[in-house]
Amino acid sequence: MREVLGSIHPVLVKHPEYAEAKILKRICEPERQIIFRVPWEDDRGEVHVNRGFRVEFNSALGPYKGGLRFHPSVYLGIVKFLGFEQVFKNALTGLPIGGGKGGSDFDPKGRSDREVMRFCQSFMTELYRHIGEYTDVPAGDVGVGGREIGYLFGQYKRITNRYESGVLTGKGLAYGGAQVRREATGYGAVFFADEMLRAAGHGLDGKRVVVSGSGNVAIYAIEKIQQLGGIAVACSDSSGYVVDEKGIDIDALKQLKETQRGPIRDYTEARRHATFVPHRRVWEVPCEVAIPCATQNEISGADAATLVANGCIAVIEGANMPTTPEGIRVFTEAGVRFAPGKAANAGGVAASALEMQQNATRDSWTFTYSEQRLQQIMQDIHARCFETAEEYGMPGNYIAGANIDGFRRVAEAMLAQGLI
Repeated sequence: MREVLGSIHPVLVKHPEYAEAKILKRICEPERQIIFRVPWEDDRGEVHVNRGFRVEFNSALGPYKGGLRFHPSVYLGIVKFLGFEQVFKNALTGLPIGGGKGGSDFDPKGRSDREVMRFCQSFMTELYRHIGEYTDVPAGDVGVGGREIGYLFGQYKRITNRYESGVLTGKGLAYGGAQVRREATGYGAVFFADEMLRAAGHGLDGKRVVVSGSGNVAIYAIEKIQQLGGIAVACSDSSGYVVDEKGIDIDALKQLKETQRGPIRDYTEARRHATFVPHRRVWEVPCEVAIPCATQNEISGADAATLVANGCIAVIEGANMPTTPEGIRVFTEAGVRFAPGKAANAGGVAASALEMQQNATRDSWTFTYSEQRLQQIMQDIHARCFETAEEYGMPGNYIAGANIDGFRRVAEAMLAQGLI
């Protein structure tokens, strides 16, 4: 909240009606917080109990929209901060979607498909009563991919006896999913990066890039970096990172992470010249552009200082708030261009909204057309952030531009709808 509220003072001065209507107090309090238990049975017949969450933060612009995260670190505080960010991220897309977030402290790692299915069915047995295509539309996030969305959707359909394609996004193409949804967050971050660098007179072509993570966002960020002429030389997972000076082989990475679900160290089996560095930070690898795509708070002040010392000129957040406040301060003082996650990471939710649109009209778009729509949305987000920062006397400050524009859009809708 401090990250947002610290940069919107100019808009409050310009619009005193926001303060009079107590928009700040109202926007910081979720409309609804749901916590529930999730009992499930493993393959040995042992019963486990996890905790489920859904924070429906703000519906001023449309139905709550935001991912579900399955990870041991999940608790109410994380879900609330992600939901708060989601409100402004969704507003920046210009699409009619509100903000929410959810998940569980369940860990799908090491679990069989049948165990994941039983957990998802139990989770949806409670969640189903709180969601709907006009109420709340969850998607995937960390630990929730196509497999989990399929199990969740199947249980929702079984309980409600309704085929509501628009109740979940990130679905498989065989049952209402959309082209480019899987690629959207990674592609979107790179589209934003290219626009930001062009605005500074550079462009991504020929740039040396380091990407953290090796999951869905990282994989497709690397793919788009290479398509736009950049060179992604490193990526990571919880065990360490790999450096491939010839550029990460995207086919080998997809095979390792999407098919084999193996650790990043095994990348060197396919690319013998690559180097695996265990238990160290990928940010020590010199680069011109850094795109964190793993998780929150992964770039500390010390990491930021290392990136600056090694010549980094731009940081684009592909994950949700991966840079700590100290890290942001270091980048800002060094003149490094910085794109906050609520803007650069919005490609995933934008594609989810496009999936909802296709579901509502019983339509299906081509990959090329869907990617064009995504690119246009990311270009528009960049333009709004850039122009808003200039409008309020903070040129080049993408944090202020994103926060002010997102806040302004939500505030206007709340004012128009009264005390919601």
